[in-house]
Amino acid sequence: MTSNLTKREDQISELVAWGAAKKDISRLLFISEHTVDKHIRNIYEKTGCTKINELSAWWFCKHFNISVSLSPLAGRIIATALVIIFVYGEIRETSQITRPNSRVRARTERVMSRARRSKGEDYRIAN
Repeated sequence: MTSNLTKREDQISELVAWGAAKKDISRLLFISEHTVDKHIRNIYEKTGCTKINELSAWWFCKHFNISVSLSPLAGRIIATALVIIFVYGEIRETSQITRPNSRVRARTERVMSRARRSKGEDYRIAN
């Protein structure tokens, strides 16, 4: 659905699409929350959306030239592919954070072996 949003409505719809709260939008654009609510109602009316999620999807489809009239199968395939890409990225990022790099691992092993040797030497000297 094509709609003619004003410049301010387009700014607000973009911020909503990226997950900004009404309070954050009012602070960023130096307008009251009441004005943000009014703009969002106008955006809903012009776009035919009834929820924030629909507005976000509408904005991304509009700005990234994604056809809104996809078949349900094509939509599921695209959604599944995006979820797989997202999950893969999250797993990879998490594994890089939790896995120490090779230098840290080598240093840890050297410190541990020294500690074991010094304990063994102390034990042998005592006996």
